[in-house]
Amino acid sequence: MVYDFHSHTSLSDGSLSPIELIRRAQVMDHKAIALTDHAGIGYLERIIREVAEDCALARAHWDILAIPGVELTHIPSHAIADAARRAKELGAWLVVVHGESIIEPVENGTNIAALQCPYVDILAHPGLITIEEAKLAATTGVFLEISARKGHSLSNGHIFQTARLAGAKLLLNSDAHDEQDLLSPHLARQIALGAGLSEEEVYEILENNPHALLRRLPIPKQG
Repeated sequence: MVYDFHSHTSLSDGSLSPIELIRRAQVMDHKAIALTDHAGIGYLERIIREVAEDCALARAHWDILAIPGVELTHIPSHAIADAARRAKELGAWLVVVHGESIIEPVENGTNIAALQCPYVDILAHPGLITIEEAKLAATTGVFLEISARKGHSLSNGHIFQTARLAGAKLLLNSDAHDEQDLLSPHLARQIALGAGLSEEEVYEILENNPHALLRRLPIPKQG
């Protein structure tokens, strides 16, 4: 099974519509996929509304948990808390913050702001995260991301080692922008091993931690 909590559609910079991305993930035996398009404040409501509708349609007809979410991207660090709260109020089950990747000009302080916010679930590709930041993640329960995406994956080893020292929890996500980016179980395992995880830690990041995150989400009860 694959659990993927970070992906993008044509609502931001992905190539597929939300419903097509979900369908392709379902065909590839994904158990869950979160649609987390890049967003600022001005179009937050539109993106969440449109994604939520397609996710609900997919859940009603296909055997996949389609999760409406958002990735807050290049937002001033002091505005992250309000934006994340607003996203949850608008119906996002999952809030991801675009972390201080080593390949993009993300504002300094973004990692800390995300980790301090009770409405943030995942800090994506946090780059050269410090031990102090990782300890904060361990305290607040925000998941740190190991990324399959080109460029963002360059700091996977550092993120893993720092998270291990701090006791922070990790997730492995695709950051998919098209169907070629979607993960298979084999590729997810290889990426985790390549970051330096042991076999036991691979199971933790690919199985146990996704279930821990899912238990937090407002998933409607079937019946």
